Formats: sequence, C-alpha cells, structure tokens
Amino acid sequence: MKGVQPERVRLVDIATAAEVTKSIVSRVLNGDPTVAVRPETRQRILQLAQDLGYQPHAGARALAKSRTMALALIAPSIDNPPYITIARGAYRRAAEHGYLALLAEDFDEQPAERSFINGGRVDGLLMGSAVPGHPLVAYLRESSFPHVFVNRAVAGSGRNVTMNVVRASELAVEHLADLGHRRIAHLAGPAEVEASSDRLAGFERALNARHLPSLPVLFGDFTEATGFASAETLLGAEPTAIFTSSPGQAIGVIRFLTNVGIRVPEQISVIAYGDFPAAGFSVPAVTTIALPLLELGAAAVDELVSQLHGTPPRDLVIPQKPRLLVRESTGPAPA
Repeated sequence: MKGVQPERVRLVDIATAAEVTKSIVSRVLNGDPTVAVRPETRQRILQLAQDLGYQPHAGARALAKSRTMALALIAPSIDNPPYITIARGAYRRAAEHGYLALLAEDFDEQPAERSFINGGRVDGLLMGSAVPGHPLVAYLRESSFPHVFVNRAVAGSGRNVTMNVVRASELAVEHLADLGHRRIAHLAGPAEVEASSDRLAGFERALNARHLPSLPVLFGDFTEATGFASAETLLGAEPTAIFTSSPGQAIGVIRFLTNVGIRVPEQISVIAYGDFPAAGFSVPAVTTIALPLLELGAAAVDELVSQLHGTPPRDLVIPQKPRLLVRESTGPAPA
C-alpha cells in the first residue's frame, strides 16, 4: 500500500538468514572480540546486515552500553559564526560514529555541569567556552568525565583540539606586507583567551620577520560593536592596514571608516581572521583568513570518541591549514 513504511530489519532476521543465533549476530555487529565464530560466518553476518539495510536501534544500543550515545558542544554563544560551522562538522562526524551531537549555549542561568554532566544526559563534552576562571573548566579539571577543549585551549589540560592560529596571523601580515603596508594595526580578541594570545604572538613574529614596526594592540570581544568602537583608537597609530580577530570586528571597523570618510582599501586596508558567508557580498567584500572549522569540529569528535573507547586524551593541532581569501577590502598601501 502506498505510504506504508517498510518494517525495520531486526537482529532475528539477520540471524535467520545467516543460520546462527540472534546472540551471535548481536555480538558480531557490536564488534565483540571474544565471540567465537569462523571468519566466513562473521563476514556473512556483516554482509547480510549491509544488504538488508540493518540499522541498530539507538535506544536499545544506548541501554546495552549504559550510554546515552549523545555528545554536547558548549559554545560561548550560539550566534557566534565560527561555532555554527564547528557544530556542523561535529554533528556530521558524531553521526558517523553513531552519536548524536547537541549544541548548547554557555550562560550563567544554565550551568552546563548540572544539565549535562551531573544529569547524565551526554557521554562526553566538547567545550568551546573556556576562559580562565570559568567554573566548568575548574570542574572538569577535577572530573574524570570525558571531554575536549575545542577552538579554546586550556593550558596543561592535555586535551586541546585547536588550529594553527599562528599561521593564520602570518598569512595576514604576509599578504599586507606584500601589498606594501608597513604600519599594520591589530585588534585582538579577549586578552584572557589563549587563542587570542597565540594569534597575537603569530602577528608579532610575522612583523619582526619583515622588520615592520609594532603598533599598540587593542583587545576586545569579537563583535561588530567592538570593531566600531575600537577603530578610532586604532587610527591614532596612523596604520595603513588593520588586522581584526573576527569578521564581526572587521565589519565594525569598516563601518566606522566609512562613516568618517576613509576609503577602504584605497586609504586603509582591512583583513579579518576567519571567514563568513556574507564576506563576499559586503561592500567592500572583506578579505579574510579562512579557517578549517568543519575539520576542527570533526577532529574534536574523533578525539572525544577515542576517549570513550579508552584512549588517553591528548593535545591535537589539526593538520589542515588556514587559507587566504583575497577580496576587495585590501589593496596596495597608499603612497
């Protein structure tokens, strides 16, 4: 009959076709290394499961393993563009491992340790909101609960999954220097965030390598408002280019420059750390350093699942490199 859904393939269906018991099928499909079956029988069971389109029941699987088969990504803000992309990479990779990935926003009224960890709602945590003094960071230091820090490194934790942010800063300086810029200002992220410090270290190292002067650095959050509010102070150092720590900051800086009659990029170039969907459609289109955020989310899940399987945690810098995307907001230094 049209619209009738096919019945779910059961373990007993595979067992009947393979001429073995349901228990044997269950143990083979769950990778039990102690099950005693001939190699050809094991292969026949696996092939039948594939041919019949067998899908394990998530609830039964979780109950059998005493797991929820869910992971949680804690983001500093769910409207933070990088974390949307990280979450997409994490969700896809989690599904490949048979897990569901949840996205949660970190805010004071909803302590994550109570809602996720103590509540037993997830098997592991992908912590993207990690600044010194954060109560959950201190909680996790004393906990055996499986977790990784993603896009936010916690010194000494031994479970940081990060990108090569130093190289991203170097790319920005190299691009601007090749355009003839010698006075490059930097609007950094929050001073207490380790990634901001690493990004600043890469920026200063790239300046030194090209014998360029160091201008005063400003720190702030990653929003458009911070870019707008900081631009006037940055102009006091008479830069010909500004490197921001987020697309949002770049948008704010460009808006301020436009308001006061400074042309981008004819008078000042602007480049942003991190890409965003609207970068190619803003006026001017923003030159950015694109980051491997999908790959970062996937790698964080891989590391967390490895912990759940008994592998000791480790620090990981993913091998994928940042990329320069040249658009309209950067140009030759003014004469």
